[in-house]
Parts: sequence; C-alpha cells; structure tokens
Amino acid sequence: MELKEAQLKIREFDEARGWGDSWNLKDLSLNITEEIGEFWNLIKWVDVEEQKKILEKNKEEISDFIGDTLFLVLKMANQMGVDVNKALEETLLEYKKRMPSDKMKEVKHANKLSGGFDQKE
Repeated sequence: MELKEAQLKIREFDEARGWGDSWNLKDLSLNITEEIGEFWNLIKWVDVEEQKKILEKNKEEISDFIGDTLFLVLKMANQMGVDVNKALEETLLEYKKRMPSDKMKEVKHANKLSGGFDQKE
C-alpha cells in the first residue's frame, strides 16, 4: 500500500467512526510516545548484537509497533492537513543535503550534535 493510500484509508476509518474532525493531537502524541516506550523496553540497555537477537525473537511485536506508530503518524497528518508523500519527499531531500552519501561513508556516521554533516573538521 502506498503512503497516500494508507493516509486515505485511515481518514476513511476515522470518518466511519465519527472521528474525522477529531482534533486531539496531544493524546495522539502521547500515544506515539507510549508506543515508542514499549519498543524501547524491548531493546534498552543492550548492545547492537543483542538488539538484533531481541528483534528477531519479537518480530510480531515489532510489526505491531510499526503498524501502530504509522497509523498514529498518518492520523496526525490527516488532522493537520499534511500530504505525507510530499512531507517524506521533502525530508529525504533535506537529509540528502545534510548527510551526503559520500561523506557519510567516509565518516561512518552523521554528526549527532547537528543532525548531519556540518562541514567541521
């Protein structure tokens, strides 16, 4: 399913339940935070190799987390009138500028303080 199609399906889902014009972004944000917290509880305080093992053992729960979080993000986009395809395309363009592939391969990471490569040595 394409992002725009998913956004439309969520709009239809909400409208069928009388939630189409429900503006409660605070609760949606809190719900996303709760989902992130549940995911964090699976992988916190373990190294990358252990995280991979945990994720492999909990595929269904991880899939649930991804689905729930996407649902909430797309629902928020609907409520705020955001075109998710356009938003993602613009973000990818920005990230390409901030984190050029040749430089990222060289330094092996993005500058954690600035969110990308900041041209500083």
